[in-house]
Amino acid sequence: MDIQSKIYIAGHRGMVGSAIKRNLESRGYQNLVCRTHSELDLTNQQAVNEFFKTEKPEYVFLAAAKVGGILANSTYPAEFIYQNLLIEANIIHAAYIHNIKKLLFLGSSCIYPKFAPQPMKEEYLLTGDLEVTNEAYAIAKIAGIRLCKHYNQQYNTNFMSVMPTNLYGQNDNFNLESSHVMPALIRKFHEAKINNISEIVIWGTGSPKREFLHVDDMADACVHLMMNYNASDIGEFVNVGTGKDITIKELAELVGDIVDYDGKIIYDASKPDGTPRKLLDVSRLNVLGWKAKISLKDGIKQTYEWYTDSK
Repeated sequence: MDIQSKIYIAGHRGMVGSAIKRNLESRGYQNLVCRTHSELDLTNQQAVNEFFKTEKPEYVFLAAAKVGGILANSTYPAEFIYQNLLIEANIIHAAYIHNIKKLLFLGSSCIYPKFAPQPMKEEYLLTGDLEVTNEAYAIAKIAGIRLCKHYNQQYNTNFMSVMPTNLYGQNDNFNLESSHVMPALIRKFHEAKINNISEIVIWGTGSPKREFLHVDDMADACVHLMMNYNASDIGEFVNVGTGKDITIKELAELVGDIVDYDGKIIYDASKPDGTPRKLLDVSRLNVLGWKAKISLKDGIKQTYEWYTDSK
């Protein structure tokens, strides 16, 4: 992938896609192709095929997806599996038809079994039952991984898959009905602070452990792999994370400190916790020459500053 290469970023306005765009631009890449949803509906196969035929991108970052937290996944499972299957199938097939040099597909760590051994190695895929609250999304992402694998197998394509841990950062979704835990906590603590609310209620017991990766680190890992490796080098897919986790309770206290909220934190144990622990084994990624650089505390500070500045 040289500096003149034509690169399509699917989902360039989302949190990950926008971070990949920023990373590429910082490296001097200018021949970037982007389309908004109103310009290109990725669930429309004919439209996607016409786009690839006209634009002829050489490299593709497939960061487009319908995403959300426990509440959104539980409420709209049909939408999550249907839309994500269509997006990835249309883009991956079009990339094959139009002879794309390399494609990188972004999955999710929720693909692993609910009670997978920790930390989770790539080979644990499909070894147990999924977490029921995000099963639809997970199955769609597993299908995307296998699409890449079998297109490589049958058509000798160069389609890579990466599995990020929980991501956060600039351009995250802070809607409390559809957000993940990090942006939800940042918004809750901020609003409680400015409105002088004396206590905050958080879903679950606070005991589940989660790993968090700043989206700028995620983007850097994606570009690193795209520039330096092929699908045959990384195996079926590669985990992307920090290799460190934290309980939701510890996270809430950290966010509260950064936001400077001094009220009480209450945990509603009647609400679901989700998977007890989700920590990725990132040894394969480390061998490929990449490690996370942004600390959790610094990353949350940056995210909170971006959130307040963007309001």
